[in-house]
Amino acid sequence: MEDNPHGGRNLATKSSQKRDRQNEKRRERNRKFRGRARTTERKALTALENENLEEAKELTAEAVKALDKAAAKGVIHDNNAARRKSRIMKRLAALEKEA
Repeated sequence: MEDNPHGGRNLATKSSQKRDRQNEKRRERNRKFRGRARTTERKALTALENENLEEAKELTAEAVKALDKAAAKGVIHDNNAARRKSRIMKRLAALEKEA
């Protein structure tokens, strides 16, 4: 099956083969944006939990940028990005108020 150009899948029509190739490309592209958003969000939340204000501000800005980019590309829904940004910003505001 390694000689099969369709990744081991026997697809019935040319159009289904093309659709499969397109979906695979999109999946790989989307994974990059989704992964980056998730990683930056996690780093920001970790900095907020450690109460490191300067690092938290920096990482929050990165997370917001990554979430906005993922939403703009259609990888995640706009409201999903807004909700996640809101939660991060709420924690950052609380930390700034403490300091």
